[in-house]
Amino acid sequence: MAQVVIMAPASMTSGYRRIVVDDELAVIQPVPAGARNDHYYMHRALDQARLAFEAGEVPVGAVVVDPQGEIIGSGYNTVLSTPDPTAHAEVQALRAAAAHIGNYRLDGCTLYVTLEPCMMCSGALIHARLMRIVYGAAEPKTGMVESKANLFAQPWHNHHVQVEGGLLAVQAKRLLKQFFAERRAASSE
Repeated sequence: MAQVVIMAPASMTSGYRRIVVDDELAVIQPVPAGARNDHYYMHRALDQARLAFEAGEVPVGAVVVDPQGEIIGSGYNTVLSTPDPTAHAEVQALRAAAAHIGNYRLDGCTLYVTLEPCMMCSGALIHARLMRIVYGAAEPKTGMVESKANLFAQPWHNHHVQVEGGLLAVQAKRLLKQFFAERRAASSE
């Protein structure tokens, strides 16, 4: 049985708390017709990650949701095709959302992203004044929420973002593993 870790907001000192669920299916709740919840939006972020995969980019996807539940920005990694080192999924989704509302401040909005944000994206997410971030898989090499540091819990920021992680992490990891396995296989041919 797979063990799934869900991150949920706790005090601002730690920034998150861990909830461990032993059964992957216990995490995936059915979405009632017409209802939208965190799972629904993370599936939309996974859709964006699949677009990145198909484009030959690292499969990370993100969506920004406004307080009314409308997706106002979406994006996936385009670092290789642009070429732009800042073209991470989170930045692409933030750009689209800011253009949609005509303001860089995304007050009350939530970002769903399939992979734990890096340092660059974490700074952008705080600067955008998002209310909340929900991410899928942890990023053990460069993750700045739980893996390497927790930038969101630092006291010097003038804005604090609620962070939750581990949502549909198994699906996000599976997509990343498949992508890198295919790249390794292609390079060894």
